[in-house]
Amino acid sequence: MRHNHFKTKLKVNLSATAYTTAYHPRSKEGRTPMTSTIRLRYLAQELVKRRKEAGLTVEQVTERLGWSKGSLSYIELNRWKKAKEANVVALLDLYGVTGKDREAILELVRQTHEKAWWTSYRDVFPTALPGYEEGASTIRTFEGLLVPGLLQTREYATAVIRAEQGLTPQVVARRVEARMTRQKILTREQSPTLWAIIDEAALHRQVGGPKVMRAQIEHLIDAAAWPNVTIQVIPFSAGAHAAINGPFVILDFPGEGDAPMVYLEGGTKSLFVEDPDDVQSYNLLFEQAVKSALAPEETVGYLAELQGKYQQMEA
Repeated sequence: MRHNHFKTKLKVNLSATAYTTAYHPRSKEGRTPMTSTIRLRYLAQELVKRRKEAGLTVEQVTERLGWSKGSLSYIELNRWKKAKEANVVALLDLYGVTGKDREAILELVRQTHEKAWWTSYRDVFPTALPGYEEGASTIRTFEGLLVPGLLQTREYATAVIRAEQGLTPQVVARRVEARMTRQKILTREQSPTLWAIIDEAALHRQVGGPKVMRAQIEHLIDAAAWPNVTIQVIPFSAGAHAAINGPFVILDFPGEGDAPMVYLEGGTKSLFVEDPDDVQSYNLLFEQAVKSALAPEETVGYLAELQGKYQQMEA
């Protein structure tokens, strides 16, 4: 298989410059800027660490600062969308953080305010998934009903989005454009590794008709040749498999201590899973799905055959 079965862990130290740059294993110069989304996550983790070092509980901090119940948990669980410097300063004062460590954390706060491209599409993206994808070193995904969003053609994506009732042509176009922009992470210089497992059922669903599907299959064949992309199909002959219950995305990050997370997308809401035991369960689930799938080389052969069938249907 082309895919490397290991995680690259890269050290990130607490210094004035440590929070300004994350290092990517395949970067041309060995580095790629952190996204503001990843910085916000680092910041939340660092504040938890500092509180524990100060020997304080969440309740004690909340009481001493006169904050409302749940305010600190909102920060520490990374549910905030913007870090308020005044709040972070209050926490650092209480925790006794001084010197270069304090300077580094406050610099990180300021950098979380940098605007990412996807923030202009907040009406399209209900979560910070694009920000996490941009900062990830590896993205592993399983899809059972559709081609993964990062691998969809414009025409396929348009057909998928149009299927949602009540959307105006302008809204459809905006959502499609956002999805196409999101895909640029795969072809940039410091690109993440994408490993996509797709159930065969998704490739037989004629989204947009035979012409759109033929082009979509062709795009999958092309993408499978990229050095940072691995695609595998779970055939019908595999029967019931470990991942059959639904799609999921596992995101790994290059920073040491920046734990992986799982993204689950539902019809009405989405969820990030960060509990280590739950994440490990999805790691095992993905491993089992891989065992049920065709090898990457076999997958390309299967896709070429399927593309031919769609081409015949066009005639």
